[in-house]
Amino acid sequence: MSKNKIKVLIIDDSALVRQMLTEILDSNKEIEVVGTAADPIIAREKIKQLNPDVLTLDVEMPRMDGISFLSNLMRLRPMPVVMVSTLTEEGAEITLDALELGAIDFIAKPKIDFSNTIQEYAEDLIEKVKVAAQVTVRSTSGKRQASKNIKKLEAKPKNSADAILQKNNGKRNYKLTDTIIAIGASTGGTEAIKDVLIGMPADSPGIVITQHIPGKFSKSFARRMDKASLMKVCEATEGQQILAGHAYIAPGGQHLLVERSGARYICRLNNGPAVNRHKPSVNVLFRSVANQLGQNAIGVILTGMGDDGAQGMLEMKQTGAVTIAQDERSSVVWGMPGEAVKRDAADSILPLNKIASRLTRLSAEKAA
Repeated sequence: MSKNKIKVLIIDDSALVRQMLTEILDSNKEIEVVGTAADPIIAREKIKQLNPDVLTLDVEMPRMDGISFLSNLMRLRPMPVVMVSTLTEEGAEITLDALELGAIDFIAKPKIDFSNTIQEYAEDLIEKVKVAAQVTVRSTSGKRQASKNIKKLEAKPKNSADAILQKNNGKRNYKLTDTIIAIGASTGGTEAIKDVLIGMPADSPGIVITQHIPGKFSKSFARRMDKASLMKVCEATEGQQILAGHAYIAPGGQHLLVERSGARYICRLNNGPAVNRHKPSVNVLFRSVANQLGQNAIGVILTGMGDDGAQGMLEMKQTGAVTIAQDERSSVVWGMPGEAVKRDAADSILPLNKIASRLTRLSAEKAA
C-alpha cells in the first residue's frame, strides 16, 4: 500500500454494495479501500486498526444506524465522511441530518442494473472521496474547514450555459425594479445556505437558490430551510412569481431560471441538458439573472467543488450586479467561490457569518 493513497473504509450492511464501492474506488490509482464493515460496531474497531482518511457510510444499518454512529464519530474522532444514501424522501431527510452533523457530502446507493450510467456514478464517487480527503473536520460539533491546498480535480467535458440560454450581448440599460438575490452552492452548501437564510429578515428581497442536489432531496431541503428561516422558503415551481420575503430553491434535476414578465419576475424551470455536469446548474441561474435583472441583482456564490457559477457570476458583475463570494476559510471546499475570485467575478469575499448582514445592507441601499 502506498502511503500517498487515500485510505477508505466502506461501511454498509449490503455485501453487494460493499463489493461495488470497493471495485469502483480501487480502480483509481490515488485511492485504496483498506477495509469494509457491515455495521458501525465493526467499523469502530476497524477505524482504530486501519486509520482511514475517509469513510463511506450507509444510512440504514443493523445494531446502530448511520446517524447515531456519525454523531458519536464527530464528537469523539471527527473525520471526513461521505454518506451513501437511498434516493427516497426518507433517505433525503436522514442524509440532510448527516450533513448537519458534519458529513462532507453524499451519493446515492449504487444500483445493480445501472450499467449505462456506471461510469458517471464511478466518476462522481471518486471525485467526492478525493475532495473529502482534503477537508479537515476540526471540531467535535462536526464543523468543517477546507484544506488550504484543495487540489484542482481533472476537468471533464461539460456543457456551458449556452446549452440552455444565450448570453445577452452588450450591457443593457435596465429600468430599476425590485431587487432579487441569487445564490449558488454545492459541496457544503446545504448548511451554508441555511446559515445565510437564518440571518435574513422576513422582508428581504426575493431569493432564488441553486444547490447541487438530487430530485428526491430538494423538496425536503426546502422544507428544512422554511423551518429555519424567517422567510417563506419553497421548492420553485414553473411560472411562480418571485416575491419579497420568499426564497425559491431549484428542484433537483431541473434548471432554475429567472424571467421578467411585465413588471414582475417569475421562476422558469428547464429540463435541458446538464451544464457543468450539473442539473440544476448555478451558471444557468446566474446567466438568467444577468440577462433579466442586471444592476437590480445581487449574486452570492458559496462553498462547492468545481467551477459551476463562476462564469455566471462574472456575467452578473458585467451587467452591474453586486457579487459576493464566500471566503476560503469558512468554505468546506473553496472550488466554486475560489474560481469566481480567480476570474475577478466577485466584488467582495466574505466569511459565511458576514454574508447575510451584507445582503441586508445592500438590499436596503438598493431600495433607498
